[in-house]
Amino acid sequence: MRKNISAQDLQIDLEGANEKGLFKWLLASFLMGKRIQSEIAAQAYRVIVDQYQRDSPGKLAKTTQRELVAMLGEAHYVRYDETTAARLLALAARLSAEYEGKVLNMVSASADRQDFERRLTAFEGIGPKTVEIFMREAARVFSKKLLCTPLRKKS
Repeated sequence: MRKNISAQDLQIDLEGANEKGLFKWLLASFLMGKRIQSEIAAQAYRVIVDQYQRDSPGKLAKTTQRELVAMLGEAHYVRYDETTAARLLALAARLSAEYEGKVLNMVSASADRQDFERRLTAFEGIGPKTVEIFMREAARVFSKKLLCTPLRKKS
């Protein structure tokens, strides 16, 4: 059975919807959203963020794909290392280009939770599982405006 790893398990502070914590949780959710053991994904997060201090879109974007593949390898996250590295770099670049490197700017730009989730899935490599993992924790800390807005009814 797959263990749900929480932000708290990874010592990620999401209190007050702080940007640093939200980006770290997005990165962790991205890694855990793949078909890989959750403990290996958590270790990959620890290597990238704790060991190599790539804890912001800017810092992650300054990493080469080769360096990121090596970091993933240290954590034994080898099944999808090349594509994961490329997609993480693309995520950092796009988050920086479209939302000034801030998850909270994506929240502000979203009309409601459904719109926010749509924006998340627009990133290459983020699918329903990653969104589910991310929202499991982030839903508790985002503004009530975004997350308490009922899903729009389809006309």
